[in-house]
Amino acid sequence: MRILFPLLAIALTGSAVSATSRASDGTDKDLEKALAGRTAGAPVDCIDRTFASGPEIIDSKTLLYRSGRHVYRNDLEASCPSLRDNSIIVIEAHGSQMCRNDLFRPTDPGSAVPGAVCRLGRFTPYDKPKG
Repeated sequence: MRILFPLLAIALTGSAVSATSRASDGTDKDLEKALAGRTAGAPVDCIDRTFASGPEIIDSKTLLYRSGRHVYRNDLEASCPSLRDNSIIVIEAHGSQMCRNDLFRPTDPGSAVPGAVCRLGRFTPYDKPKG
């Protein structure tokens, strides 16, 4: 019962997001496919989480979020070893934005035990050229 209370607190203060992932083999191809035809812009520290869908887990260090015409690549501050293909990500976000250094914990579906604490990195926008 004592373990459940901290988990409830995290769930109430953060935002739980289901994540989709790619198989551990071929992640470079998955990333290339997701960013194909897009050009990287200047990295930003925050994005509006209200309009962002995702994350799409590429590997233990890379997440993708989509917002309108943008695809945001987030290179985590460090590898997140407990990030798995079907992880549910609980972000300890404050306000309506996800920002660099916000903490999150990946949790396996059906598990009451969250994974290690990980940190978001900067968000690099990728856009298709206007044509």
